Amino acid sequence: MPFALYVLALAVFAQGTSEFMLSGLIPDIAADMQVSIPAAGALTSAFAAGMVVGAPLMALLSRRWPRRRALLVFLVAFLLVHLVGAVTTSFGVLLATRVVAALANAGFLAVALATAAAMVAPDAKGRATSVLLGGTTLACIAGVPAGAVLGQEWGWRAAFWAVAAVSVPAVVALARSVPAGSASTAGPAGPAVSTGSGAGAAAPDARGELRALRRPRLLVALLLGALVNGATFCTFTYLAPLVTGVTGFGAAGVPVVLALFGLGSFAGVTAGGRLADRRPRPLLAVGGAALLVGWAVFALTAGNAVAAVVLVFVQGTLSFAVGSTLIAQVLYAATEAPTLGGGFATAALNVGAAAGPWLGGVALAAGFGYRAPLWVSALLVAAALTLGGAAEAVRVRRRAAGGSAGAPVAAP
Repeated sequence: MPFALYVLALAVFAQGTSEFMLSGLIPDIAADMQVSIPAAGALTSAFAAGMVVGAPLMALLSRRWPRRRALLVFLVAFLLVHLVGAVTTSFGVLLATRVVAALANAGFLAVALATAAAMVAPDAKGRATSVLLGGTTLACIAGVPAGAVLGQEWGWRAAFWAVAAVSVPAVVALARSVPAGSASTAGPAGPAVSTGSGAGAAAPDARGELRALRRPRLLVALLLGALVNGATFCTFTYLAPLVTGVTGFGAAGVPVVLALFGLGSFAGVTAGGRLADRRPRPLLAVGGAALLVGWAVFALTAGNAVAAVVLVFVQGTLSFAVGSTLIAQVLYAATEAPTLGGGFATAALNVGAAAGPWLGGVALAAGFGYRAPLWVSALLVAAALTLGGAAEAVRVRRRAAGGSAGAPVAAP
């Protein structure tokens, strides 16, 4: 894998730390800002909503920029709004900074996914995606628990300062390592400048990319990604109150549990990267079924410390193995939409990341207790399995009728 891909993963690490660290800071933010825990959970939903809007929008706005310029603009903007978030005393301002940070993060990730796909051979998109998302999983392993520790020792604002500090070396490394011409910078009729395979090909215009995004195979992959990621974020957002209020861990155990989830997510991304290019269908089908069972078992055994620890790791592994494979499938299905494919993949995942915490918050506000997000996660994965099964049934019928169904995504 190209070295520049690991530089992009470093930036994704800083951004993933910011996105995920709230799961360990929500109780402190709620107390400091004098809002309820579900209201503080809206910070995660607001970030995800900004990612949903920002991913395709920023991808469109920056599609003619050199990719290094686009990546730097988005990353610097991300850094600056964290400085604002670290000093504000207004929950409304903090909420606004999360939206702006999400727009910058969305633009960065959309361009980074397109850049990663262009850096490698056509049959290596899964591995490239796993390296890029490795930054996210490392954020879960190191960044998020560190943010929780900082929040406990010096207050939640210290975690925001830390994200800004980590973003600085990422900016420097990106400026020095990503080629200036690594982009599809031409207009509809001009040549493309890209890194990796496909260099010199004509860059499709925005309308052509949008048309390519209507394909059933791609739409199914996007919907499945949204549902699976919704399940992941639904539980992850409320993991801290779950393990303290139900499992019985003290506040000091929260960073450990978050790190376990991160270790599982790293294992899942690694396994997904190795299998997504060769055997995606079995991984999605078996992994999806195991994911559903895991959320249900977690809900039933959350009061048992040993079971909770094991399932936090297992569910992190399954969630990211299935999720990263779905992202790779989107990139494979969006070969005629190299710029917007990454943007819509980012948007779909964050539709889930917005809806999941919101649904979990609704269940909590209704008085169903801290196990409720686990059941919501199980329902979301069940919906994904149903959708994937329906898509598979359509494929089988079309094949039996002699039609061409392409190579649809398997049920997760």
